[in-house]
Amino acid sequence: MSSQNPTAAATPAAQPPQNNKRRGFLLRALAAIVVLAAIAWALWYFLDGRWHEGTDDAYVGGNVVQLTPQIPGTVVTIGADDGDLVKQGDVLVKLDRSNADVAVAEAKANLAATVRKVRGLYSSVNGQQALVAARETAVAKAKADYDRRTGLAKSGAISAEELSHARDELTAAQSALVAAQQQYQTSKVLVDDTVVASHPDVQAAAAQFRAAYLDDERTTLVAPVTGYVAMRSVQLGQRVAPGTPLMAVVPLHEVWIDANFKETQLTHMRIGQPVEIESDVYGGKVKYQGKVSSLGIGTGSAFSLLPAQNATGNWIKIVQRIPVRVVFTDPKQLDQHPLRIGMSLNVDVSLHDQNGPMLAQQPPTQPAFSTDVYEQQAHKADGLIAEIIHANMAGNSK
Repeated sequence: MSSQNPTAAATPAAQPPQNNKRRGFLLRALAAIVVLAAIAWALWYFLDGRWHEGTDDAYVGGNVVQLTPQIPGTVVTIGADDGDLVKQGDVLVKLDRSNADVAVAEAKANLAATVRKVRGLYSSVNGQQALVAARETAVAKAKADYDRRTGLAKSGAISAEELSHARDELTAAQSALVAAQQQYQTSKVLVDDTVVASHPDVQAAAAQFRAAYLDDERTTLVAPVTGYVAMRSVQLGQRVAPGTPLMAVVPLHEVWIDANFKETQLTHMRIGQPVEIESDVYGGKVKYQGKVSSLGIGTGSAFSLLPAQNATGNWIKIVQRIPVRVVFTDPKQLDQHPLRIGMSLNVDVSLHDQNGPMLAQQPPTQPAFSTDVYEQQAHKADGLIAEIIHANMAGNSK
């Protein structure tokens, strides 16, 4: 028979109490951790978490500035391609300008001829005025002769026939004066209260020159804004009509975000609230700063091409989404980490500050977007018109 070791027999009996004790300690520790986590989550939620609304249904939006011709023409030059950076005023497309140059030359000659013709009208007025003065002198002389002969005829010094001739000369002089006065008034009306530059004929000729010059300038299509070229469809030799889309310029420095929140998320959302933004392309390592610019005026489905007709057929309630416009408060972030139109984003709106309005309270005081590249063309035309008028004045004081 084998001998039994009392110590070995006692060990298995002693282990279960130790394991139970350890297990109870771990369970109590786990329960404590769960309770602390619940308390921490509750504190976070009531103090901060419930004052945030987020969505991943957000996309980058921006201006897509279409480049379209204003006159018909044939494309001879394309200055930029998709993805190229262009500055405002850079030449993007050129059209054949042969016909436009001819039209400008004709309009310039017409304006010069009109200026000279109007100068002739002013000279004619001065001549008519001198003629009226001469006719008045002739009438005065004829009247004096007639009056003198009337006295002589009474004394019998001259014959009645000679007096009749004097009367006829006075009548002729008076008629000539009336005709000269009428001609003077007719000429004066054509130039009354004007100078050469403001004369209607000169203004009409200047308008024709301006139109021809602008058509000539519009054979060169320039970038309305600074941005990147996209959607180029124009080709060399293509005959384009006014309004044909040739390419687009996208100013990526002026992009915004269209975040589509559920209508139940807008209860405490206000204009001006700060927004934290993450993009899918950069991940959580890049956080953009923005603010709520406006809350949508309607749901996306309300403005769709085929809006929902909830009054017909079976109806199922669906929580709608409202587009919320978010703008970037630090544009320098877009220089370091640029975004593209249509990119996906995650936005988180802080709802702590609810002093802002839900809708805009004042109309805009300045244009949302503008360009002055076309105004420069008009200024050049006005300068050339002034030069043409001055060159054809030939020292005329008017």
